[in-house]
Amino acid sequence: MTRVLLFGASGFIGRHTRAALESDPRTTEVICPGRTTFDLFDGAPDRLAAVLREVAPDTVVNCVGALTGSATHLLRANTLVAVKLLEAVGRAAPQARLIRLGSAGEYGVVAPGASVSETDPAQPVSAYGVSHLAGTRLFQLAGESGQADAVSVRVFNPIGAGISEENLLGRAAARIRTALAGDAPEITLGPLSAYRDFVDVRDLAALILTLVFAPELRHRVFNAGSGRAVTAREAVELLAATAGYHGRIREADAGPPRSTAVGWIRADISRADDELGWSPVRDLAASIKDVWSSGKAR
Repeated sequence: MTRVLLFGASGFIGRHTRAALESDPRTTEVICPGRTTFDLFDGAPDRLAAVLREVAPDTVVNCVGALTGSATHLLRANTLVAVKLLEAVGRAAPQARLIRLGSAGEYGVVAPGASVSETDPAQPVSAYGVSHLAGTRLFQLAGESGQADAVSVRVFNPIGAGISEENLLGRAAARIRTALAGDAPEITLGPLSAYRDFVDVRDLAALILTLVFAPELRHRVFNAGSGRAVTAREAVELLAATAGYHGRIREADAGPPRSTAVGWIRADISRADDELGWSPVRDLAASIKDVWSSGKAR
């Protein structure tokens, strides 16, 4: 039986991860400290060590991070949090497995048509990607040296119920909803020609769950994608069709700095399949239906 300490349980990925953990009979307890209990961004390492001693977890899962903001903010949220977790777990819970979420943004520009694997060069083109690559590399070094049982999940483009407007399809859903309410003839988004690998957030949560209970790990970095690439335009058009919106989708806004330079990306997910027996089971249409339906319910 396993006690899991989960940071970021109120976020998009964290909520689904918590649901997957709590529904598994092998989980003894899922402890989800809010920011008032301990703030991973600003909290002192000594206080984090005290939380770990008190909880005595078998596994620590971190779903806290930042998608946007200054380089300083991104490094603090994605790199320094990783450092803080490694140091605190080493001092207070050395037996615990430590799982963090990285990003496909760590890879940078990928050759069109190629599937990028964990062994391919990581050459991020934004502060966001750099901030995650540093955290992933620190976890990889700790895991390979035996300093900590640490593993990173490079998340591609997670979608599903409860997606944030910081993500393309969350933003598109919000604008379609506004347009439908006001009978607007068009919505405006950024460029939609890039190819992206969209993975259902429930499939991602299933991979995290698998890592929680995997007995031993040969590798310390795993891709979490669908293994398929479609244009952002195709995904948005499918969302519009699901919503019953027939207006124009205009591409005029600026794209997000973290990914504008990347025109193609698709995950090679064979490592997770070979080592963990994980592969995604949900298709893009089902995920996009959840994006739309969950927003209608709010």
